[in-house]
Amino acid sequence: MQVTDAERSKLVALRSDFEYYAPRCLKVKDEDTGLLVPLVARIAQRYLHERAESQRATTGKVRLLVLKGRRQGVSSYVEGRFYWRTSMTPGLQARILTHLQEATDVLFAMTQRYHDNCPAPVRPSTKNESAKALTFDKLGSEFLVATAGSKNTGRSANAHLFHGSEVAFWEHAVDHMAGIGQIVPNAPGTEIFLESTGNGVGNLFHSMWQDAVRGRSDYEAVFIPWFWERKYRLTPPADWRADGDAIEYGEVYKLDREQLYWRERKTLTDFRGEASYFDQEYPATPELAFRRQAVDTLLKIARIERAMAEKVEAIGPKIMGIDPAEAEEGGDDTVFVLRQGRAVTGYKRFHGRNTMEIVGLAARAIEEWQPDFINVDAGGLGSGIADRLAELNHPVSRVMFGARAIEQDLYGLRRDEMWGEMVKWFDGIVQLPNDEALKADLTGPIKDEDSSLRFKLETKKAMRKRGLKSPDGGDALALTFAVPAVGVAKRPNRSLERPSWRAM
Repeated sequence: MQVTDAERSKLVALRSDFEYYAPRCLKVKDEDTGLLVPLVARIAQRYLHERAESQRATTGKVRLLVLKGRRQGVSSYVEGRFYWRTSMTPGLQARILTHLQEATDVLFAMTQRYHDNCPAPVRPSTKNESAKALTFDKLGSEFLVATAGSKNTGRSANAHLFHGSEVAFWEHAVDHMAGIGQIVPNAPGTEIFLESTGNGVGNLFHSMWQDAVRGRSDYEAVFIPWFWERKYRLTPPADWRADGDAIEYGEVYKLDREQLYWRERKTLTDFRGEASYFDQEYPATPELAFRRQAVDTLLKIARIERAMAEKVEAIGPKIMGIDPAEAEEGGDDTVFVLRQGRAVTGYKRFHGRNTMEIVGLAARAIEEWQPDFINVDAGGLGSGIADRLAELNHPVSRVMFGARAIEQDLYGLRRDEMWGEMVKWFDGIVQLPNDEALKADLTGPIKDEDSSLRFKLETKKAMRKRGLKSPDGGDALALTFAVPAVGVAKRPNRSLERPSWRAM
């Protein structure tokens, strides 16, 4: 039978374009009616598809780490994408690993539904269909779903496409991830989607997320907030009024009354009024998704989000903070921050750089930003960096985080003092760059008090025990609140007088 040009074009589109294929070939259950309907992309699914296709176009592969709220269609998208690829391409192996047998059953039922309702002209023949595998005999492709039970689950099966579901809840996550690295080749056309809701800090998924947002991983971090889902809204009574915290929450994330009322009822009904549980299951930001085990942080996420959306005129001296880090595998980041009054106007982050590389990067940033004062963390590696920058005639002040605070009645150590003064700065309207790593750094540490009831910042060692990275961006910004050392030269040709502690 002769194939027309129109039919040939349609077949090409079905094979090459998932957005074209999905609504024509895939059926999902409508959650309200239970009826089968075409898979038409929701906001979260469309965004995830755009991120996957962008990364595939750039690198030839897909490696996405997806943090999301409940029931936003991520699994429907990934299973649909993998069914499309395995059913239209010879020789592909897709593997799905879930955290519970119940989830395994649900995801395979979804895949089986895709297959059963796929139009006959593009539905491949199968053999040996079982409760967890579809084998496309003529194509030599396979779709297999398993549960992350034992440490060895999935280690022996080759895969080109891999979906890890609810990774934060895997019992043997480290062993499974080690196995995934062996079964999925680092080759063009391969895809790995690892997705989960939050499950506190310190687990493998949280650690991988921290690495991804800092650019230390092949994985790209993809966050999907709950309020993108159109179903998550409820009409409030005419006399309903949101409380103060809800009003601020709504202003920061630009939510309407129906979304805020749905959030309130969900929190009261499902989570017995515990907002931290709502934030884990239905996060508005990545930090909230991981926050349940540490809610009393020094800086609140809403305050940081607001600062990242503000535009403030930069007035006053330009103060640069340099928080350097050793060039070691998995170590901290080197961060430069430039603050001018109420606005952070410069921000640079580096990883794995040696001392001379950091000096060179700092010198270029200084030339670009023209700061009036430069405060360097001079402990360890920073001592040599501060010395070299001073030799280059830059206005450097050496700051020792562990030294005694200037205002001894309020703080014990200089690092506590700088962070404490920075927190006061946030009481007003301020501007920050929109950066996920900086947001995580600023909202990581917990506030405390010492035996004299003075403000005390959580130590880096304590943060590591909670599974958090060093807050390098926060330390760099805090350095802009250190008083410059006496006798430090100002940048030539500047008439600006040395600012006082409070003026800065």
